[in-house]
Amino acid sequence: MGRLGPRPDGTIPFSVEFNPPRDAANEARLWRAAREFERMHPAFVSMTYGAGGSTRDRTARVTGQLARETTLLTVAHLTAVGHSVAELRSIMGTYADSGIRNLLVLRGDPPGDPLGEWQRHPEGLEYAEELVRLVRGLGDFHVGVASFPQGHHRSPDLDHDTAHLCAKLRAGAEYSITQMFFDVDDYLRLRDRVIACDPIEGAKPIIPELMPITSLRTVQRAEELSGRPLPTRLRERLERAGGADPDANRAAVREVGIEIATEIAQRLIAEGAPCLHFITLNFAKATSEVLTNLGYTVTAAPVGA
Repeated sequence: MGRLGPRPDGTIPFSVEFNPPRDAANEARLWRAAREFERMHPAFVSMTYGAGGSTRDRTARVTGQLARETTLLTVAHLTAVGHSVAELRSIMGTYADSGIRNLLVLRGDPPGDPLGEWQRHPEGLEYAEELVRLVRGLGDFHVGVASFPQGHHRSPDLDHDTAHLCAKLRAGAEYSITQMFFDVDDYLRLRDRVIACDPIEGAKPIIPELMPITSLRTVQRAEELSGRPLPTRLRERLERAGGADPDANRAAVREVGIEIATEIAQRLIAEGAPCLHFITLNFAKATSEVLTNLGYTVTAAPVGA
C-alpha cells in the first residue's frame, strides 16, 4: 500500500470508500466528493464493486478515471462472485491498463440477497484465499482483503473466521479492511485473535471501517451493510435526538451521529489503529466533519451529507 505512515500534521492516515454510481447524477455526486477528498489527501480511496449487476461497466470505467485523472491512490475491489477465472483475469488486465495496482480482494456476496446462498461460478473460485493467489500470480499487485470484527456471518465461530483471515494473509494479502462496526472492543478482539493465530501475519495492518450516521435511515443502511444491529446504547442516543419526529429533527440526529463516529475514531487512534477507513456513500461533508473534530487539517468546503 505504501501510504500508511504518519501524515505531515502528525495525524494517522485516513482513507475513504466510494460506491458504484448507479446513474449520471450519482456519478456527478461521486466526482464532487472525490475532488473534495483530493484536497484532504487521504492515504487511498477504494471503489466497491457491483459484481453481476448493471453497475459493473460503469464501476470499472469510473475506477479507472479516478486512477488516471486524480492524484488519489485508487484501490479497486475485486470479487469472485459471478465470475469465471478468465473473466477475473480480464478485469485485472483492465485495471492494470488504467494504472491500478492496488486491489481489495473479496469473495463477495450473492447478488440481490447478501445473506442468500453463495454459489461458486462453474469456472470460478470458491474462496477469497484462492483469488488472492490468482492476483498475486498475475502481476505486481498490492492486495488487501476483508476482515470481520464480529466474525463473518457464514463462519461457524470466531476461531474459524480468524483462521480464514490468516490464510488470506499467508496467501499474499498485505493488509485487511474490516467490516463496519460500532464497538471498538470488537476490533481489538479481532486484532488479538489474528496475532494469536499467526504472530507474523498478525502484524500486518488491520484497518478499521467507520460510517458517520447522518439520519435514522442511515442506521438501517449501516445495519444492512454490516449485517449486525447497532449497539443498543448508540441507537438510544440517536432515537433520543430524533424524538417524536426524526425527519423534523434530522439535524439533531446527524449531530449525534457525528459525535458517535468521532468518539469511535478517537478510541481507535488511542488504541493504535494504522488508518481510519470511512464509508462515505459518495458524500464528503460528514467525513470531513469527523476529521475536523479529530484535529485534521481540512481545507475543503464540502457540500451534501
